[in-house]
Amino acid sequence: MKKFYDVSLANPFMLGTSQYPSPAVLAKAFERSQASVATVSLRREASNDKAGQDFWKLIQQLNVHILPNTAGCHTVKEAVTTAHMAREVFNTRWIKLEVIGEEDTLQPDVFRLVEAARILNEDGFHVFPYTTEDLVVADRLVDAGCRVLMPWGSPIGSGMGLNNVFGLRALRAHFPDIPLVIDAGLGLPSQAAQAMELGMDAVLLNTAVSKAGDPAMMAEAFALAIRAGQLAHCADPMQVRDMACPSTPILGKAFLD
Repeated sequence: MKKFYDVSLANPFMLGTSQYPSPAVLAKAFERSQASVATVSLRREASNDKAGQDFWKLIQQLNVHILPNTAGCHTVKEAVTTAHMAREVFNTRWIKLEVIGEEDTLQPDVFRLVEAARILNEDGFHVFPYTTEDLVVADRLVDAGCRVLMPWGSPIGSGMGLNNVFGLRALRAHFPDIPLVIDAGLGLPSQAAQAMELGMDAVLLNTAVSKAGDPAMMAEAFALAIRAGQLAHCADPMQVRDMACPSTPILGKAFLD
């Protein structure tokens, strides 16, 4: 497995921490998923806010890597400022960079994203940019210093899965040495398996688990699917054929007149 800024992950599962029914359910979901990374959003709360302190204590007890994000940011200044605040609060150089450009789809503003990524990389951050599957944008992000790319599968929280398999295949082929993380839009474990079968290096999701009837069970289901997809990719699967090919050889078969 590729390293994420010199960090090797035991499990290519990154799980969000928002919208769970309770802190106990969140903790159980992480336990059953064995996720290696927790994404967290910075909230502008007072330093003595008890709810904020309790949440941070819970996250620390998960014993996973913390990936703060700039969720809800629409400008370069807002994203950069939020990233700097997150680095102080969570004591990490990792930052999932989101710069939203369109409200209905929550599609990233790729122009501002590249600009913010360049600034943050120069400031010493390890940037995980939430982007599209566009090859030119990906190239600009790599030029800006990003060593991980996080293309969306489909709009955040939509559950539509991988909307552009061709684009994701092309991204994998063009950037064989860059870790790719499918971020956003996954709703079913089968979609996560498909992402890993394409050669993605990790999967990040939140809503599909936190909004499930049984979040802990769904978290485990995704973990199993991610592992299955990873194994399938490593096993060098058969190629798709245009014609049927018998699995039982005809050579040596008895023929009756």
